[in-house]
Amino acid sequence: MTAAPPPRSPLAGWPGIGEASIARLVRLGVRRPEDFLGLIPLRYEDWTRVTPIGALQVGTTALVEGEVVEWREEPTPRRGDKQLIARLRDDSGVLVGRWIHYYPSTIAQLRRGRWRWYGEVRAHFYGGVEMVHPRLLDPRRPLPTTLTPVYPTVEGLNQGQLRRWVTRALMLIPLREWLTALSVDPEVRNALGELPPLPEALSVLHQPPPGVDPQRAEWQAARRRVALDELVAHQAALRRARLERQGQRGARVEGAAAEKAMRRLIARLPFALTGAQQRAIEEVTVDLSEHRPMYRLVVGDVGSGKTVVAAAALARAVGGGFQGAFVAPTELLALQHGVRLTEWFEGIAPVALITAATPARARKVWQERLAAGEPLVVVGTHALFEEKTPLPRLALAVVDEQHRFGVRQRALLRAKCVEWVPHLLMMSATPIPRSLAMAAFAELDLSFLDEKPPGRQPVTTTLLPMSRRRELVQRLRHWVAQGRQAYWVCPRIEGEEEASLSAAAVVYEELAEALPEGKVALLHGRMRPIERQQVMTAFARGEVAVLVATTVVEVGVDVPNAALMVVEHAERFGLAQLHQLRGRVGRGGGESFCVLVYAEPLPPLARERLSALRREHDGFRLAELDLRLRGPGEINGVRQSGLPLLRVADFVTDEGLLGPAQQLADRLWREQPEIAAELVSRWVPAAEWAPHA
Repeated sequence: MTAAPPPRSPLAGWPGIGEASIARLVRLGVRRPEDFLGLIPLRYEDWTRVTPIGALQVGTTALVEGEVVEWREEPTPRRGDKQLIARLRDDSGVLVGRWIHYYPSTIAQLRRGRWRWYGEVRAHFYGGVEMVHPRLLDPRRPLPTTLTPVYPTVEGLNQGQLRRWVTRALMLIPLREWLTALSVDPEVRNALGELPPLPEALSVLHQPPPGVDPQRAEWQAARRRVALDELVAHQAALRRARLERQGQRGARVEGAAAEKAMRRLIARLPFALTGAQQRAIEEVTVDLSEHRPMYRLVVGDVGSGKTVVAAAALARAVGGGFQGAFVAPTELLALQHGVRLTEWFEGIAPVALITAATPARARKVWQERLAAGEPLVVVGTHALFEEKTPLPRLALAVVDEQHRFGVRQRALLRAKCVEWVPHLLMMSATPIPRSLAMAAFAELDLSFLDEKPPGRQPVTTTLLPMSRRRELVQRLRHWVAQGRQAYWVCPRIEGEEEASLSAAAVVYEELAEALPEGKVALLHGRMRPIERQQVMTAFARGEVAVLVATTVVEVGVDVPNAALMVVEHAERFGLAQLHQLRGRVGRGGGESFCVLVYAEPLPPLARERLSALRREHDGFRLAELDLRLRGPGEINGVRQSGLPLLRVADFVTDEGLLGPAQQLADRLWREQPEIAAELVSRWVPAAEWAPHA
């Protein structure tokens, strides 16, 4: 039997788009023609008018046209490399063009004579003006009537291609204006303000007339109009997901045995529950007893006790005769949860740990017990998604750090049970502001853990320049001599994993030399699971004093005696990530410290971020500040928070549109469901329209 061919890309067959271009466009987030509409330009260039050379002003950007009257190669003043110098003349003067990096084709082009140059005007060394690396444009082509967009791109895609494809999308994709035809409540209309029709808004964004730029009200209104469409589509997709789930059947978890198991687990905890934990457990208890499956997200700060809520729910499930699964994104987190749940569930139900590091014989035994339908809790990573891990009586799936798992992965886990749809309890490792979470996750029920367990002391946070790093190492020696433990975290540089591991290895060697033998260990994602497990076990037992690690320790690691967190190059981390790292300490009874080591000079935005962490300990307030500091469109901040990715809209900049978008989505589904479906199809790819399925 031959394998089915892979699905054909919706972009296949477009002029100039082959397989290589499709792969590159996917990296830009463009998978369908509709996605070109949301590829908002980074900036614009004005090629609509030619400026006489004699009228050029230093510091401006302009288009000029004239004859190339001279070109030559000569050494650069400082480096000794060659540079290309050319002179362009018109009736009003002469402009110097200078290319430090160029190809033989550049020389061949300049020999032709007449050209248009576009670039920034600078003062020339010997008087007059020049352009460095001006863009060469064909003077035979008519001047455009609109500004020329410059799009975000990746290697292998040029601006000319992107402009042609975006223009084609604008021509081919039908853009129905629905907002003006919809009966909108006056308060919603007032909240929206004056917005242009959708076709006009997209035209302003992709092909604006001269004089329009992102600072002008006309451009901002156009972006706001397109952002509204995307937010309405997002809300409509979430509502459709919620409606479709109403018809699903879940496993009803109720009865005295289920209640008894949950109460036994809570009674054996070495601490009292907070009011927020009690509320969340009550909400989950009600959900588990319903016919429809639960879809709930627990949002809480570092150390707020999300795992306790999950454990209580799992105890209720296994007490009721069902199976429960706890999925973690990494081996390290799965190990931590496995150890903790095994202790809490003693005498209640068995706890299985299934990861890539689980020995084959032990894995087979657990799989047989699961296949037989035995009520137990299984903890694991992606290994739980495999077909070899049966869960025929899965009533509850807990997903830790939900944003690290895709839709298909969660669907694979829920599909293991054929009699019903398992309840789903997700946990957000990063606190999200309440209003934002209620809009971004409208298809889920939300529980907020906004209280810290009693007795938790704030972590003292200190900023330290890299110039005082040697002093910090000396203090670390005294810290270890007192029998205390510490983390030393090195940054993971995006796209430079080898450099990140190398940096951690260098720090490890340095600290191993400065501290007593055997007191320092190294932990990173490239280690084999069994090696990571051995290192963490040694650290938890106190056999290792200092754990040098990459951000693999960001969440989940819990060693109460480790009361010092050192973060090297803290300026490279996001605010939410730094808060997560700081949350690894402060779990014992004594005072704890977090030292943020930064390289100088420290950029103003990074300084504001680190200063905020020093003065603020509430994760929800830090989350709000982090979203505002990062600015619209910063993808890593959105991924880190677990918020859905948007192409045009921004949850911070467009906060005022969230309420109207929710009301408009509701009205569209009631009055014009075909338009709601059209918006979802345009802005939310099919694989993502139910983002928490």
